Amino acid sequence: MSTARRLVLAVTGASGAIYAQRALSLLSAAITEGADLRVDWVASATAGQVWAAEREEPLPDAFPGLQRWDRHDFEAPFASGSSAPDAVVLMPCSMSNLARVANGGGDDLIARACEVALKERKTLILVVRETPLSLVHLRNMVAATEAGAIILPAVPSFYAGVSTLEQAVDTVVARVFDRAGVSELLGAELLRRWGASA
Repeated sequence: MSTARRLVLAVTGASGAIYAQRALSLLSAAITEGADLRVDWVASATAGQVWAAEREEPLPDAFPGLQRWDRHDFEAPFASGSSAPDAVVLMPCSMSNLARVANGGGDDLIARACEVALKERKTLILVVRETPLSLVHLRNMVAATEAGAIILPAVPSFYAGVSTLEQAVDTVVARVFDRAGVSELLGAELLRRWGASA
């Protein structure tokens, strides 16, 4: 049996496709260079529309080394608790997907991956992207946290000498990779850590 770290990344229709694009590109590069990592990914029904609007290009069909699944393909191994991944990341995470995690339900592979992560006590990271937040959003974040998810808002940090959009994006992606337990497999520091010399 493989000992590779297993990660599922779901791209939803929230604004913030740039985060998913950067993460998928970095994961693809790491695997191509031999990282002991397996990455499966899936996109929601609206992810492609948002990606095209924000990135001015179609959502790619593939990233080298990564396995893409259709959102209705329940043959994906991570659809079962018997093959639960080490971490599931929704990046960006829409408020609709947050609500599904907080309250259960949903009929696609993204919802199922989240259910599996929670029931198997695996890491579930929701990179929420919305502003302002309604009371419904806030209550759903509390409920998702109580169920075991990690709410990691797509909020860049600026203490590390950030001066470009790409660097700001990397501050969020780095935190996601830290929580997913894959930072050490990527071979490059995306973020100058607090207290580290410039």
